[in-house]
Amino acid sequence: MLLKARSESNELMGMRNLNVRMELSESDKYYLSILESGFEGEVVFDKLAANLKEERYILNDVFLEANNSHTQIDSIIISEGVIYQLDIKNYKGEYYWEDGKLYSKATGMICKNPVEQLNRSSVLFNQFLRKHKLVHLVEPYVIFINPDFTLYQAPMDLPIILPTKLDQFIERLNNTPSRLDNRHKELAQILLTSDQERSRFTKLPEHHYEQMKKGVFCKKCGEILTERKNHHFICRSCDHQEKVESAILRSAEEYKLLFPERKMTNQNIREWCQTDLNRRTISRILMKKFRVIGSKKYTYYE
Repeated sequence: MLLKARSESNELMGMRNLNVRMELSESDKYYLSILESGFEGEVVFDKLAANLKEERYILNDVFLEANNSHTQIDSIIISEGVIYQLDIKNYKGEYYWEDGKLYSKATGMICKNPVEQLNRSSVLFNQFLRKHKLVHLVEPYVIFINPDFTLYQAPMDLPIILPTKLDQFIERLNNTPSRLDNRHKELAQILLTSDQERSRFTKLPEHHYEQMKKGVFCKKCGEILTERKNHHFICRSCDHQEKVESAILRSAEEYKLLFPERKMTNQNIREWCQTDLNRRTISRILMKKFRVIGSKKYTYYE
């Protein structure tokens, strides 16, 4: 049973929005590509996990605090006897393991070691469980999801699931009977209520309102939307259509994410979207998703 679905992080959405509205540096573009690849890999795993049988709770993107530190767990699968703590990696290409380090075979450069990251996260997760007096066996794994990933010289005892063994891993779970009770429900509920808000940890490149391109941009190809027909924006580049209401609300969310310190007023959103929609229409749209604060010329939305 899926208890917490996965969604794009604020960091990923913010980087996407900045990429459309300003010129990112090459390093920021590369970081965006890493975020995109990571999310794509997680979605692939979610499709596999959806085929799990028996009684299990699945929670994705859980962000916990323990011992004054924070850790993000890509997926937690609560089974009868074991809690699986999974870190999903969408690495592509050839790598090798040497002296406890991960190297890219193409460049010979040392890469971030996902096993070290997993070990740190596992320590914090177990501290979290002890803090809440929860006794469960935890098995942590790094799952390499991309079929084009190859790892040479990997020790047999590494807590990793390679792409060639992923189906076998899912089959092993399916072949293990699992019946959940109140202890598992308690664990799931504590994890859900303890999941931290990540927006305060979101780090985006330096950006300023004045340098941003204004307008409503196509969510498929990123081109600016200038054509409207039958209450829809129509992208001249890819022909994608989106309801005007949906596009304005999406753009307002972008504004809120990128500039949380600026008030979301009717005038600010009209300027941000570069739209000729009248004030009454913008107000009607914003009221569908945001709360009205103040009145008359002091009105803004949250």
